[in-house]
Order: sequence, then structure tokens, then C-alpha cells
Amino acid sequence: MQASNSFASPDSLSTYLSEINQYPLLTQPQEQELSKRFRAGDLAAGHHLVTANLRFVVKVAYEYRSYGLKMSDLIQEANIGLMKAVQKFDPDKGIRLISYAVWWIRAYIQNCILKNWSLVKLGTTQAQRRLFFSLSRTRRELERLGAGEANVVNAEEIARKLNVKASEVREMEQRMGGRDLSLDAPMGEDGDATHLDFVESGSASQVDEVADRQQADLTRELVQRALRRLDPRERFIIEQRVMGDAEMTLSELGEHFGFSRERARQLEIRAKEKLKLALTTLMAEAGVDESTLSA
Repeated sequence: MQASNSFASPDSLSTYLSEINQYPLLTQPQEQELSKRFRAGDLAAGHHLVTANLRFVVKVAYEYRSYGLKMSDLIQEANIGLMKAVQKFDPDKGIRLISYAVWWIRAYIQNCILKNWSLVKLGTTQAQRRLFFSLSRTRRELERLGAGEANVVNAEEIARKLNVKASEVREMEQRMGGRDLSLDAPMGEDGDATHLDFVESGSASQVDEVADRQQADLTRELVQRALRRLDPRERFIIEQRVMGDAEMTLSELGEHFGFSRERARQLEIRAKEKLKLALTTLMAEAGVDESTLSA
């Protein structure tokens, strides 16, 4: 099981992107069947799973293009992460492969960036790794919002946003010093292309739409499974107060069950807490990070 990713020039990269677009996307039933065949020893099925998801791998790799590594290197590392995910994927969990694989893909890309960033070791703890990959993005977000005087964002503002100490932000900025790249900076051996040339269009691509649909399917599935863990009255309260198009008032809910508005409010709070606990448990069982439901 391997993904073809041997390219060293812009032309070969373009050729690679054109080639992977020819692989059709899989439906969930097809994905389930191939996964089970691969677990039974069918290597061709594993190869099929990898090639069908290469477009999504490129999409994730492009998110890390501002860290100064060649796109070919990022895509190669991402492909390794995808193959690792295919090896460990359990189709019986009931989630889509790419929803599980994205964590392996990001892990391999981030590990590659950290190893190539500096001779000084960075991100030795999980908290430092998160800060490394959040720092520049958070600074840009605050600058766009106009935070700080003359749009100059300081370490204290970033620390409040990321819920870390300002001293940790300053230390990480020192470690990362000098490596932030302008979108106008030349890239490649000939310098004809810039990072700006590789910024994706604002319109949604087919890969984006597929990824969004898969994420929505995963969210709906987990919510429905969590709802089934509530008793009928709790499920009715959630459906009418949280999920309904025209939600019932607390007074109407009380009248429906024959108790007071205050009692209806208390039961609603309890039902929401049980639903949240059920969702957290299901996500842990499925190996899904909680941030996927709020992404």
C-alpha cells in the first residue's frame, strides 16, 4: 500500500495534482467494504482507500504552506499519515475514514515542520506544540480584528486569546524568530512563484464540499447516538427546546408534562448535561477530538 508522491518541481507537482483528481471519491458503503477487505489482508483495497483520499491530503497540507517547507515534502508526510490511518482505521466504529485520518495527517505534517524548523528542538510538550501552531494564526486573527493600538498585537493579547501565560508566548516567539514568511516571498529554486500563488480560491472546492459533508454526517450521527442514551422525556425536551425549528417555551413544556415552568427549566438543564456527557463519551470511544463538533 503506497501513494505515488515523487515530485520535485512545480511542473511535477501540477502533474501529481492532476493525477490524483482522477481517482473517484468513495461512498461510505464502499469505504466500509474496502476497509474490511484490507483488514482481511487485501492490500489492493488498502491502496484504493489511500488513493481515493489523496485530494483531501493535499488540502490539509496546503494549510501549512506558510511554514517554509516545500509543498512536496508536506504532501509526502501527509500521505504517510494517511497510510498510517488506513492501517489503524476500524470501519466498525461507524465514522468516515477521513474524519479519523485527519488527525494522523496533521500529526505527521506538524512533526515534520517541528523537526525542520530549527536545530534547537521545539515543541517538546503537547502544550508547546499547540502554541507553536496557534501563535501565528492567532496573531493574524487579532490583527484582522484590529486588536491593540495601531493593529499591533502584543504577547499579553495573544496569551489571553490562547489561555496561556504571556511569558510562554514571548519564549515561543523567540524560538520561532525570523521564520515567519510573507505571502510575497519567492519560493522554489527559480523564485518565479510566491506563496501567494498557492493561496486557494475563496470559492468552495469539491474537496472542501466533500469534507464539510463528511463532517456534518459525523456530527449528526454522534448527536443521534447521544440522544438515544437519554430517556424519552429528556429526549423530547432536547428535541423541542434545542433541535426544533419552532422551539417550545418552558411554559408550554411544563403544560405538556403537567409541571411548573421552573421544573421544566431544571429538567432542561439536566437533559443538556446528560447529552453533553453522552457526546463526550461517544467521541472518546470513536477516537474523535471534541473540536470536530465545533469546527
